[in-house]
Amino acid sequence: MNKLSNFIEYATGILPQLFMGLSLTLRMTILSLFLALIIGVFSCMLTISKIKVLNVFSGIYLSLIRGTPLMVQAVFIYFAIPTVLKITIATFDAAVIVLCLNAGAYLSEIFRSGIMAVNKGQMEAARSLGLPYGVAMRKIVLPQAFRIVIPSIVNQFIITLKDTAILSTIGCGELMRQGNLIVSRNFRGFETYAIIGAMYYVVIVILTKVGQIIERRLANDKG
Repeated sequence: MNKLSNFIEYATGILPQLFMGLSLTLRMTILSLFLALIIGVFSCMLTISKIKVLNVFSGIYLSLIRGTPLMVQAVFIYFAIPTVLKITIATFDAAVIVLCLNAGAYLSEIFRSGIMAVNKGQMEAARSLGLPYGVAMRKIVLPQAFRIVIPSIVNQFIITLKDTAILSTIGCGELMRQGNLIVSRNFRGFETYAIIGAMYYVVIVILTKVGQIIERRLANDKG
């Protein structure tokens, strides 16, 4: 009982700081994913474009992001680029840039697969009615593709949320960073990281359930 009461007392004492880190983690994730959606759609449009130069540009971006670890990208953006350009980037801003560029690359491929899943007859029918390619893509194809990939977007949200833990490397005050600061003061790593793991687990389970609900509703609507 003494150990349990001590643990509860300890958890109660550090939870405010951990919740502060969790709040930053969620804000960072939401903002990053919002920007990543824009980047993903834009990159996808470049990838499927019939203009060769745009394909090459998109291919380089996707190759660089998907071919390097997130930690390397974070260190490069937070330490290397400011050193060369003689500027300062706030840790939160650097974290958002890293996450949105990283998630954007994967969302680009998700959107591309969604567009490929839409029946080609939809585009052909729209063009036969006189709609320009861009209008047909924006009003006919993309809404259907977006509907198809919503479960994958939820999954990417979960991945991005977990990736925020890596950004403790650059000193961003998210959940993992707050945990590291607590452990550096009291050396109670087991309890602290167990609580952090439980917090991540609860949030991810909630997001997973939301994703499953969305999938079921989409399947029912389709049926």
